[in-house]
Amino acid sequence: MAKYETIIGLEVHVQLKTESKLFCGCSTEFGALPNTHTCPICTGMPGVLPVVNRKAVEYAVKSALALNCEVATRSVFARKNYFYPDLPKNYQISQYEEPLAQNGYLEIRVDGGARKVGIARINLEEDAGKLLHYIGSREIDGSLVDFNRCGIPLLEIVSTPDIKSPEEAYSYLTTLKTMLRYLEVSDCDMEKGSLRCDANVSLRLAGQKELGVKTEVKNMNSFKAIEKALEYEVKRQIGAIEGKERIIQETRLWDEKMERTYPMRSKEEAHDYRYFPEPDLVPLVVDERWLEEVRKTIPELPDMRRQRFIKEYGLSEYDAGVLTAEKALAEYFEEVAELYTNPKAVGNWVMVELLGRLNAANKDIRESPVSPPQLAELLGLIEAGTISGKIAKTIFQEMFDTGKSAKAIVEEKKLVQITDEKEIGKIIEEVVRENPGAVEEYRKGKENALGHLVGQVMRKSQGRANPQLVNRMLKERLGRSI
Repeated sequence: MAKYETIIGLEVHVQLKTESKLFCGCSTEFGALPNTHTCPICTGMPGVLPVVNRKAVEYAVKSALALNCEVATRSVFARKNYFYPDLPKNYQISQYEEPLAQNGYLEIRVDGGARKVGIARINLEEDAGKLLHYIGSREIDGSLVDFNRCGIPLLEIVSTPDIKSPEEAYSYLTTLKTMLRYLEVSDCDMEKGSLRCDANVSLRLAGQKELGVKTEVKNMNSFKAIEKALEYEVKRQIGAIEGKERIIQETRLWDEKMERTYPMRSKEEAHDYRYFPEPDLVPLVVDERWLEEVRKTIPELPDMRRQRFIKEYGLSEYDAGVLTAEKALAEYFEEVAELYTNPKAVGNWVMVELLGRLNAANKDIRESPVSPPQLAELLGLIEAGTISGKIAKTIFQEMFDTGKSAKAIVEEKKLVQITDEKEIGKIIEEVVRENPGAVEEYRKGKENALGHLVGQVMRKSQGRANPQLVNRMLKERLGRSI
């Protein structure tokens, strides 16, 4: 592997979170019945005229600014001509020679360090439809087409070919997804087709400047699948070069089950699409005033927020990274931290107890049945000594299951921590009488025996006895016995 240098470029298509399509008023709602969100414009009927969706342009500009790009004051839509059954116009409206934005970068983290990956261009384009294949089916022997996706607004983000490994590609994609979700321009849901990625891969001998022949890899439905596909393709190309085979410029598909790529078609050059300016759309002009208005809407981005969490809340690099991975999660943490002033404790409860249960229930942080004020109240009860940490976890589970407050559950189930020394003393006496063996072991210097006795006291008190008080009182009791 050290003999060769891997060169990867990624083309990411992101569906913008608008309510209507890029050039018409049809809905972008996911999951509608086939061919119900269509009109003469998005199905390419003769004589219709497209009109640009201003919100889609705003989201595109917002993304470009966040990715440190130069936004063009004037960009031009073009027709990309090709025939495919899911493209009713036989051309796709995109941008080619004069895209919306160029020359940006995204900072990624790899092996504990940071480096910049270039963004070559960002452009707007419309999506094609979707083919549904029923080859060999009893009901239908053939393919059907759903035109609902025709005209869906896409943002194409093309990296420069300087990603050096599949691991870096994975880091780039996860970082990009987090940023776009922070910007609230897309939900980036790969299962719904809101984010798709094609990868260009080539190899060259270490130290050479000239790029090798590239292959394009498609049909990858997760970031992990992209990483695996790239790992396979790099090994395949090395094997071919070492075996004196010629690398062919082609498009290859990833087979998830077989974990290999296979040829689909020879790769087209740009001139094969016969690009020319879209005659029905005027050039897209973004003036300085609008640019500044959009710039003001950019929120605190993930990297900035992560650094602030480390500095302001004293969190570790890892904890800050987890808590800022989603904008809604970071906001949840901050809301709790404002109400309960021990951010490390808040972070632990959010990451371990809350996220653990949300993941098990396949829920998002925005669907949390435990609100930030409710979690802050629970932590306050622990700090006040009203309940123990162990009881708190039981209470939290019920809060998650029922949506009730911690205080209500404590009162309802009489879970207030026992701090009365007389009451705890009675339980200790019972435990000492019932466990003479453990008492004798502790007298002989075996500290573990004390843990057993504490456990018995906690069991008899149903976890309600204050554990620190139990420890102290047991030591005093056993000390007097000696």
